[in-house]
Amino acid sequence: MRHAALLLLVLSACHPRAVPSPVPPPAEESGRQSPAPEGAGPEAAPAEAPDASPPARPVSIIVGGDVTLGHNYQTHYDAELAKGRPREALMEYGFQEVKPLTDAADLFVVNLECPFTERGEKLPKNFNFRAKPELVGILTAGGVDVVSLANNHLMDYGAQGLLDTLDTLDAARIPYFGAGRNMAEARRPAILTVEGQRVALLGYFFLGTRNIEPAGVYATETTPGVAGHFSDVVVMEQMLREDIAAARAQADIVLPYFHWGREGTYTPEPYQIQLAHAAIDAGASGVLGAHPHVLQAMELYQGRPVVYSLGNFVFGGNWNPRDKRGALWKGHFGPDGAYVSSEVLPLRTDRFPELPFQPVPVTGEAAEAVLRLLAESSEGVERMLPELEPWARPPPSPEARGRE
Repeated sequence: MRHAALLLLVLSACHPRAVPSPVPPPAEESGRQSPAPEGAGPEAAPAEAPDASPPARPVSIIVGGDVTLGHNYQTHYDAELAKGRPREALMEYGFQEVKPLTDAADLFVVNLECPFTERGEKLPKNFNFRAKPELVGILTAGGVDVVSLANNHLMDYGAQGLLDTLDTLDAARIPYFGAGRNMAEARRPAILTVEGQRVALLGYFFLGTRNIEPAGVYATETTPGVAGHFSDVVVMEQMLREDIAAARAQADIVLPYFHWGREGTYTPEPYQIQLAHAAIDAGASGVLGAHPHVLQAMELYQGRPVVYSLGNFVFGGNWNPRDKRGALWKGHFGPDGAYVSSEVLPLRTDRFPELPFQPVPVTGEAAEAVLRLLAESSEGVERMLPELEPWARPPPSPEARGRE
């Protein structure tokens, strides 16, 4: 985060995190934070303004979809390293083309869909991903500020894999949310102070009645895992109401990030819409989503954004995805935490075989194809994001309807 002081509620037994004070403390120094402005002390403050804290300003939050740095990505990394390519260049590779976009935002969030571990037992399931811990350097080189862990791959190598991941992220000073050593910790938000505003991020994994993942993916009161529920949408709604209410008491902006939906489908499932609306009705400032590996609808509900799926981002789970249309979503929030507007930044997810796993911004016809896909996918929601409306299909003319 370019201008943020980090305040985290995700506590680690090995690397304790600071608990926020009732009043937000001043910015602390870190490699990603700006120094306190000169003259901010009481002695330099004007007599008529004893509180020298700078006023909150609008903030921008940019969000990417699924990031998998293991599996095929690690194979590519190792092969390039063996050819003599510099390690530093390989660390920068994945986010290299999008970094100018993400650096321009105040906060950069992605879904980390693999554990950082070389230990643990493989969980019986269809696909298992993991990345060696040194590859966390790809996230830091890419300027990623905070990651969601609430997905169906974080537990691919069991509790040990998850614990190694938490330790690796702690050591790299990358905040996380959506998983933990028990359900209470998994449901706890990451809270970050960004230019005077406090942003709370919550993460959940939920696939409804189509869930084929092992129940052991989910945390319990006493065992590690991710936040969410195996199949009960009523339980999931109650969890949302409780967690969002608690987060609203501590933050100006509250954003749940879901791992949900059906893979390969461009429109959200009914339960996705139900949960998204429930989250906003409970006080969320917006809703984020991933998992289908393709883009899905973007909605404006009660004046707040819902991004149902951002698809693949820096994704090593597939060498050559069939659908390479991707996007970053950038949300703008006012000084009072209220949602202001969106930007949708079209991407191509990779340029296989020359440049696998490296998303690149696109313009012209390629960008139009992304925006038209999103507009078409959003036709079934109450109202698509206004930024997509120019790309929606025009209604048929009366003459055309008469010929149907």
